[in-house]
Amino acid sequence: MLTIGVTGGIGTGKSTVARILERIGAKLVIADDVAKEIVKRGMPAYEKIVSEFGDEILDRERNIDRKKLGNIVFADKSRLSVLNQITHGIVAEEIRLKLEQFMKENSKLVVIEAIVPIKHGFLDLVDSVWVVIAPEAVRIERIVKRNGVSCFDAKQRIRSQMSDEEYKSIADKVIYNDGSFEELEAKVWDILKDENYSMS
Repeated sequence: MLTIGVTGGIGTGKSTVARILERIGAKLVIADDVAKEIVKRGMPAYEKIVSEFGDEILDRERNIDRKKLGNIVFADKSRLSVLNQITHGIVAEEIRLKLEQFMKENSKLVVIEAIVPIKHGFLDLVDSVWVVIAPEAVRIERIVKRNGVSCFDAKQRIRSQMSDEEYKSIADKVIYNDGSFEELEAKVWDILKDENYSMS
């Protein structure tokens, strides 16, 4: 089983790369989806997050409002670090269990998509780390269009994350997503060939 970790900052197109791989038969694990599950009421991270950040992050049904929480952590790296400390270990364990299941099912290709490439629960679980990079102007345009936020908010989210250089330092492969979808797809296929991977 080949396990590929796809990572990169917000708006780089890492989700598109992951879905290209899924389309050719890969099993896909999206760390952010796992993170959404573990913060639901009754789930492991819920009480810890509410205790740390207070009731102001809750909606009327006392569910964690991800937008409210995001506004806090994207404006303050230290608060983002606290949130990551709460969630990363739990997310990592959930991903590990999913990989064990895929192994039992004799899956050939698994992709883990994660915005934060944590050492335990990502880097040590994958065979190859693919980092997706894109120009900041392109990223801002994508974030504004997709998330409905201002250019200032988009820049703030980009700056709250790892730099391109930090991402590149952990990469086995770097994909520059600065062109069309077809160009991106071709780059993915070229890297798969480098990995000596075949669906047959």
